[in-house]
Amino acid sequence: MSKKPFEVNSAKGQQRAIDATKATGRVAIESAQAIAQINQQATQELATLIQKRVSELMKTQDPKSAFEYIHAEVLQDAAKEISQYHNQLLQVLKTGNQELADIAEIMIQESKADLIHFVNDATDNAPLGSEAYVSVFKTSFNNALQNFELIRAAMADSFANFEKSVENVSNLSSTKGAPKKKG
Repeated sequence: MSKKPFEVNSAKGQQRAIDATKATGRVAIESAQAIAQINQQATQELATLIQKRVSELMKTQDPKSAFEYIHAEVLQDAAKEISQYHNQLLQVLKTGNQELADIAEIMIQESKADLIHFVNDATDNAPLGSEAYVSVFKTSFNNALQNFELIRAAMADSFANFEKSVENVSNLSSTKGAPKKKG
């Protein structure tokens, strides 16, 4: 039995692992950059808004009208800004999560295909008289395939649960962050 096919498959597997690691790192960097950009934009908008509101507040001379202004304008605008900021962050997280789920799914499918190929090569080249060992090996292989499916299902559930958590937080912030209007 030649070792060359297994060495080639090993090199392919290592390259795929490297590529998956790079893709995962790219997703993390892109998400971090997007969050940093959102933070920078929010900081700039907040500074401009505070400067504008302080200027307007300084024009009022009546404490009651200043309080009403803060309550009617400043707090409602702040709630809107926070809600928008929060939604932008959640969208970045959802997008990154989906990309990571796709990368993980591809890795699992490729690993499964490699394992199937490996087992087929090993059993096709088995020496005569080793049928009992081949049978045990194939049984173990079928169990491994079932484990691949369990891993894939657990990974899919994990990503789906994260997605639901993000949506729940988004829904919670939307209901709490909405200003109440007087009618």
